[in-house]
Amino acid sequence: MITITVAIIFLTCILSFTAFSNEKLMDELIFYPPAITNRHQWYRFITCGFIHADFAHLGFNMYSFYMFGDAIEDFFTRIYGDAGKAVFLVLYFTSLVVCLLPTYFQNKENYYYRSLGASGAVSAIVFAFIFLAPTTPLGLIFIPGLRAPAFIFGIIYLAVSAYFARKGTSHINHSAHFWGAIYGIVFLIVSSHFLSGFDAWSNFVEQIQGYFR
Repeated sequence: MITITVAIIFLTCILSFTAFSNEKLMDELIFYPPAITNRHQWYRFITCGFIHADFAHLGFNMYSFYMFGDAIEDFFTRIYGDAGKAVFLVLYFTSLVVCLLPTYFQNKENYYYRSLGASGAVSAIVFAFIFLAPTTPLGLIFIPGLRAPAFIFGIIYLAVSAYFARKGTSHINHSAHFWGAIYGIVFLIVSSHFLSGFDAWSNFVEQIQGYFR
């Protein structure tokens, strides 16, 4: 059975591959704030997450999504029962929008600004995993061979993303990474409170306390 994660990866790859050689399609789908402000093309918040700048950009995002997406689908099925798959989809698609809201408000009339890629939504999925399994060892990609608890990776990721977002000199939208990650945690805490009997916050705190005992 094809998981939702694999289906999203397949769709993203098809659209990204097509847009690589179709400039018109790329222009129609990319996140371009003035088109949203002046022409009300709100769909761009979503469609920009299904196109990428190049094969490396696509490969890194989809590999990261694949590594954590299936695990979150399983977690959500256990937490939300039959509604788990639907909640997973809501998280993914709303994170595409939420992670770009600060970027949009900063660039509403910036005719030179464009952004694309699923990084914000992938960050939301990764951080939902980190919050659910904070002591799971994860590899730090920039230090080969070194593994650290997921919550340590999360702290480093947030700090680096916040620093580069504030610096604002990179072509990478670090703001989307940061806010996507934060949204993934907030969504999990709020949705689990209202839609299940699972207390995500207490679960996180108990695991962190257990790690330091």
